[in-house]
Amino acid sequence: MSYGPRSGLAAVSSALLAMSRHLEVRDVLKTIVASARELLDAQYAALGVPDDHGGFAQFVVDGVSDEQWKAIGPLPRQHGVLAAMLREARPERLADVRQDPRFEGWPDAHPELADFLGLPIRDGDEVIGALFLANKNCRKPEGGCGFTAEDEDLLGILAQHAAIALTNARLYERSRELTIAEERSRLAHELHDAVSQKLFSLRLTAQAATALVDRDPARAKEELHQVAALAAEAADELRAAVVELRPAALDEDGLVATLRTQVQVLDRAHSARVTFTGHGIRALPAAQEEALLRVAQEALHNALRHSGATHVDVSVTRHGNGAVLRVTDDGEGFEPTAVRRAGRHLGLVSMRDRASGVGGTLTVESAPGKGTAIEMEVPGG
Repeated sequence: MSYGPRSGLAAVSSALLAMSRHLEVRDVLKTIVASARELLDAQYAALGVPDDHGGFAQFVVDGVSDEQWKAIGPLPRQHGVLAAMLREARPERLADVRQDPRFEGWPDAHPELADFLGLPIRDGDEVIGALFLANKNCRKPEGGCGFTAEDEDLLGILAQHAAIALTNARLYERSRELTIAEERSRLAHELHDAVSQKLFSLRLTAQAATALVDRDPARAKEELHQVAALAAEAADELRAAVVELRPAALDEDGLVATLRTQVQVLDRAHSARVTFTGHGIRALPAAQEEALLRVAQEALHNALRHSGATHVDVSVTRHGNGAVLRVTDDGEGFEPTAVRRAGRHLGLVSMRDRASGVGGTLTVESAPGKGTAIEMEVPGG
């Protein structure tokens, strides 16, 4: 029994180990589809994570170039064979997907698919994804499917481990969200204490001014000036509480204001100094601003959690009609090629995906003991 150019237990083991290395959800998804396509020697592989609205929250492909993927257009809906596979939670092995009565077509730029093998990815009774391959690189039996029952069994094993890897990645991302929530809660307590102290001082000073107003008007005037100063400080603290604890909203505040707010929160929550500069940036398409924000968040997470940096700087500058994001730190740094070989991507794969997904580029400069600089450039809309 052969499974293409990399066959046998070693190939399966390699695929499973690759999945277990990654903690970011998108990295896990891309590793699953690449492993499935290589193991079963197929021309195309894809994996979709369904949302609650008849579409896909995430969808990754392997075997399709970036140019082809952009030309295809919006993500697919849950229809036709995909919908049946998700709804009925059973494998689908077809000699020609185009001849299936459930087939509903695809965009003009979509590659032509023929033989098809698809499996749901299940976590208990819940379908958390759909993994499918097309166009097996082999001579097809007359009127039959190139994918075999053995292929289906192998993909089933991969799907079971994919469910574990995907669930672990989701738990990891959730734990990061909880860490951020804890930092915000601690910040809320600090701000509350600061405002309470200011208001307490304000009350005492006002009482002193009241007692002095008749017998020492000059001193009372000084105390009232202090009241005004304390009131201004209390107002500043309250304004900080509102701004820094409010969830970031790109659509309301824009990229620069959202990044500035997040950097202020992180600067208070960490021992490292975190700074931000950004001005003169024109509004960018929503997808580009979202990608820039997510890359900045990932780079900040790496710098603050893993690099041992004492200073992290974030900057956004105008570049023609587009923008350049740069996140630098003075941490321990790393050797980028060694990191890739070891499979420890530090989120670099997902950052590059986000950059390329909006027509941008991402570069990483780092060396042991020399800190790290991550730069993302996006064109104008």
